[in-house]
Formats: sequence, C-alpha cells, structure tokens
Amino acid sequence: MNIPEDVKYSTDHEWVRVLGSSVRIGITDYAQDALGDVVFVQAPEVGSIVSSGSSFSEVESTKSVSDIYAPVSGKVTAVNERLANEPELVNTDPYGEGWICEIEMSQTADLDALMDSAGYKDLIGA
Repeated sequence: MNIPEDVKYSTDHEWVRVLGSSVRIGITDYAQDALGDVVFVQAPEVGSIVSSGSSFSEVESTKSVSDIYAPVSGKVTAVNERLANEPELVNTDPYGEGWICEIEMSQTADLDALMDSAGYKDLIGA
C-alpha cells in the first residue's frame, strides 16, 4: 500500500497536496484498490465553490459508484482533464497523474483537520 508522506489525508480516503494557497486532491491508493477498476470520474466544475466535507465528485468503478468529499473548502481552479479519457489513471497513479482537481482554499485551517501519513496508516490498519 502506497502512503506518501508529502500529502495529508482525510478520513474519507482523499489525499491533499499543498501547493501554496491551493491544494491538489485525489483518492488514496487504499481507496482506488477498494473500488477496483475505475471506469469514470465525474470531476467538479472549474469555478464551483466547495465546502469541506461535502460531496463534490464521483468515481465509478466496475464495483460501485463512490462520492468524493472535499477535504477543504474553497474554489475549484483546475480539473484533471485527462481523466475524461483515461479514468484508469486513478488506479495506476493515484498520487500523480490520477489527481482529480485543484482547489484554492478559502480557509487554510481546514488542513489542520487532516491526517499525516502515520495517522492515515493507523486509520486503515496498515
């Protein structure tokens, strides 16, 4: 199980990489493994406002459809356009090319509620 130390984690299995006042978000290796083969990613709209803890995206796999929850509040500034034609990137490179979107944070304090890699390992029993 890949659990990088340079990102923060939500209890809903999203990862957050801080890029100044913005963050890049995706789902964890654990989450993509539990989902199985990802066949569709519904990215949020650029410009939309999201609230921490609210559903803002969906990932559909051969097993199920799962909501993706915003780990921080703010404005969506970019989405990974490649996922429209290559949703399997979520499976093959969840922390790299399989990212879902970027959000300009409205409150950097949201980051305080997220876990480091050690906390996430404890959560999933790794």
